[in-house]
Amino acid sequence: MENEINQRQKRIRVALRLEIITIVWMLLEATGSIISAIMAKSMLLMAFGMDSVVELSSALLLYWRLLKEANVEQDELEHMEALEIKVSRLSGYILFGLSVYVVLQSCVGLIYHHEAESSYIGLTIAVIAALGMPILARAKIRIAEVIGSKALRGDAMETITCGYLSWVLLIGLIVNILFHWWWLDSVAALVLVPFLIKEGREAIHGECSCHSRDT
Repeated sequence: MENEINQRQKRIRVALRLEIITIVWMLLEATGSIISAIMAKSMLLMAFGMDSVVELSSALLLYWRLLKEANVEQDELEHMEALEIKVSRLSGYILFGLSVYVVLQSCVGLIYHHEAESSYIGLTIAVIAALGMPILARAKIRIAEVIGSKALRGDAMETITCGYLSWVLLIGLIVNILFHWWWLDSVAALVLVPFLIKEGREAIHGECSCHSRDT
């Protein structure tokens, strides 16, 4: 029994390292995307960056939870679960608000023929995320199956979603650099809205986030 507990703790520590990678990347991704969005006046980059901020908060909470489990501090888990549910719902409403903001700003951009400037920093972020997120997600899923963690698996699904968003961002930025179509940034930002709404709904209802009681 003691050996099984030790093995589980070792695997949780592997999960912790994966979450550290996620936290560091999401911090860089959010900061870089938002700064690039301001410089390039890009709604597409701003939407991607704000989504990264929400995913960063989710990753931080899951790291905290796994850290407590690795240290066998089970008495704090119930309090953490209640906090996770509240933060998850708040994140969901933030994503809904972000969706409304993106729709309104994109419509304004289309009405006034707003054209975003090219952003090579944003392009670099998109390439790294598009290639790296699927690899990170697969690693999380493998560990989640071994330790039986719905929380980590839910976080892996968020990582996969980030990968999808990265491809939308990448395609939008490349086309903008090549053709400079004035309407592209606004239209590409609107493409992100269904993903944001889906993430928001899942965060509120706890369907695919890191807020499960069966970690």
